Amino acid sequence: MLLKAVFWDLDGTLIDSEPLWHDGEIEIAHNNGGEWNEDLGWACSGTPVTHVAEVMIAHGCTLSVPEIDKQLKDYVFKAEVKRLPWIPGVQDVLRSLNEAGIPSMLVTTSPRRMAENIMKQSEGLFAGYVCGDDPYEHKPNPAPYLAAADKLGIAREDMAKCVVLEDSSVGLQAGAASGATLIAQTGWIRTDTSGLGQFVSIESYDGIDAAALDGFVRQRLGE
Repeated sequence: MLLKAVFWDLDGTLIDSEPLWHDGEIEIAHNNGGEWNEDLGWACSGTPVTHVAEVMIAHGCTLSVPEIDKQLKDYVFKAEVKRLPWIPGVQDVLRSLNEAGIPSMLVTTSPRRMAENIMKQSEGLFAGYVCGDDPYEHKPNPAPYLAAADKLGIAREDMAKCVVLEDSSVGLQAGAASGATLIAQTGWIRTDTSGLGQFVSIESYDGIDAAALDGFVRQRLGE
């Protein structure tokens, strides 16, 4: 296989967690004098929680940015510890990669405890992770993806032989800037993410396995 590694975003790519974030945003806002709804939540999808907090304050929430940040992350973390809402078929893809000897890396802006929870519940299917608590610029900067490649010993000139799977606009921009073969997962996001450098878009993981991802790399490289 030409495929060297697969780098996975978390929310909306591995797990269908956006509804958890939106439920938390609505509860926190409504409990603290603010107005919030699912549409506002989707408009902030893929952005740092501090940005979400600023928008929530602009819509009347009386808490500070640090207070919203802590309460929202606590809400989602507790829900994910109870049950990870894996996107259908994604664990089969991870197993296929593992069986083919292709490492998967989690690359998320979420805090370390959320990344560690994924490690704990994924049955050893990930080689490692880069998270929002690590000392790198956040997406849309490509730094997290390049750091993940460094952890696997993959050179910059080989990034095209790696796949990045993303769903949000900031994540897709980061993946494109890294030089990887970028795949957009569009099945669990409601915002338009077209034209952000993806090589191909998919709506589900039907028909996706190690061979299919290797095929995308070969198509991109003209092999």
